[in-house]
Amino acid sequence: MKDIEEIRSSIDGVDQQIVELFKRRIALSDDVASYKKEHKLSIVDRKRERKILQEAAGQVDDDMKSYVQVLMSLLMEASRTRQNADLARANPLGEKIAAALAASPSLFPQSAFVACQGVEGAYSQIAADRFFKHADISYFDTFEGVFRAVEQRFSDYGVLPIENSTAGSVNEVYDLMTKHDFHIVRTCRIKVDHNLLAKKGTAIKDVHVIYSHEQAIAQCSHYLQSLPGVKVHVCENTAVASKIVAESKRTDVAALASRACEELYGLVPLARSVQNRDDNYTRFACISRNLTIYPGSDRSSLMLVVSNNPGSLFKVLAKFYALDINIIKLESRPIQGRDFEFMFYFDVDCPVAAPEFKQLMESLGDVCEELRYLGSYSEVL
Repeated sequence: MKDIEEIRSSIDGVDQQIVELFKRRIALSDDVASYKKEHKLSIVDRKRERKILQEAAGQVDDDMKSYVQVLMSLLMEASRTRQNADLARANPLGEKIAAALAASPSLFPQSAFVACQGVEGAYSQIAADRFFKHADISYFDTFEGVFRAVEQRFSDYGVLPIENSTAGSVNEVYDLMTKHDFHIVRTCRIKVDHNLLAKKGTAIKDVHVIYSHEQAIAQCSHYLQSLPGVKVHVCENTAVASKIVAESKRTDVAALASRACEELYGLVPLARSVQNRDDNYTRFACISRNLTIYPGSDRSSLMLVVSNNPGSLFKVLAKFYALDINIIKLESRPIQGRDFEFMFYFDVDCPVAAPEFKQLMESLGDVCEELRYLGSYSEVL
């Protein structure tokens, strides 16, 4: 048997040959790009790509077919990405982002008219105060009301919860994203600290009903399990739950809510910090009607629809891999009215002014059926 170092030396030699062949392939790909530019041809040639994959698979044993197809797909993706950059054709989305960057204000606004779901004391209100020094807040009963307020220019900005570190994504908000016209301009994370609040004089043993938002209920599931016989009612958010308890004539009700609601609604704590985990954060997005990209924006959000064919999502992911762009969130949601079809939501970590981000935006349309850019932003700590 060969020595391990001898085997590795042979592998190194093969790798060097692969790199040299890759350089030759890229050079030929550049020639193809020049020809396509001169003759105004499309970069993507699906028929030829399928032929290449089939021929490559036919040259290896069955147990190697998928590997060689992945390899060839990555090679072709690298070529397409480079050709997109070389051809530098007008791209409406790329031009839209460039225009937004050129017109960007130097500072995020200090004050604004802001839409939030719920009532005073909601975590959305806390997030709004994190985004703006002086937020003039209008409250709406539903998340859709916030989207509409921004879309119809009733409010400059809207604040919406999008995910929680323990309970996951706020699915209702993600589903509404497909229906409304908006852009994300900033995000922040708010530490969640749920407390069991009730009117003065109420004891824990007296509580028979607890009100809260469904996310808060999920985040406090362990504590709730320790209260046998207590009924839990879902309401719009934790602040609404506190208001219900404060205005109720009953003495056996309580709310899971923040400490801010305690003072705001004149309630007292029966138990502190009852969430399952102490490292519990909710991420909020600040949205606007117009595409505005503020300085320091290093994250972006996208919505994509890919064809329902094998390898469709892989081709999208290969774009990110080829450009060395990190995906920090990938969420899928079913598309209403389209059986077994899904919308994919991407959050990516890449400065909006980086050349690789520009290349991504100019080439993603080649591998998906629908592409929607939700904005670029920074996250407030």
